Amino acid sequence: MTRPLGVILAGGQATRMGGGDKGLLPLGSGTLLSHVMDRFAPQVADVALNANGDAARFAHLNMPVLPDSIDGFAGPLAGVLAGLDWAAERGADTIATAAADTPFFPRDLVAHLVQKGAGMTHPLVLAATPHPKRGSARHPTFGLWPVALRDDLRGALAGGLRKVVFWSDQHGGREALFPQEAAFFNVNTPDDLIHAEAML
Repeated sequence: MTRPLGVILAGGQATRMGGGDKGLLPLGSGTLLSHVMDRFAPQVADVALNANGDAARFAHLNMPVLPDSIDGFAGPLAGVLAGLDWAAERGADTIATAAADTPFFPRDLVAHLVQKGAGMTHPLVLAATPHPKRGSARHPTFGLWPVALRDDLRGALAGGLRKVVFWSDQHGGREALFPQEAAFFNVNTPDDLIHAEAML
């Protein structure tokens, strides 16, 4: 299997951070988004950014910006669909996704997702970490997604589906378990940003 295309999901409204683009907030010597790109780009064949609004604010990144095709901030699945449509135009079979506000995710994320998807007709795998009560907790913005199911996803979104795990479970999605829960720490609030600086 060739390496998936990569899509960084940044289509949310960042309400707990006061709005705007969380990914452009400063972290260390760069931004949240630059840390995500540094980890993600080596793992995938090419990278695009899922974001809504004026794409010009990301022009300095020199990467495709993919807006949601579903109106009304329909959540991460809308970003996944935008990525799948982009990948279809490129002739790719799969995309991997990462969140723009999660700067410490594993450097072997994509390899592990691909490994867990081996043998699936339509590889659909979500990252997960151990959970004391449920066994595992899935991280639905980190996954491997098949281009072949993009029209099914489009129909599900049009029908009102928003929960990633519901759609994944409908298609026999698997989990790729990562031992480090802190690797998926995401920045939602100003306090989280301070914590991320300490984690650096």
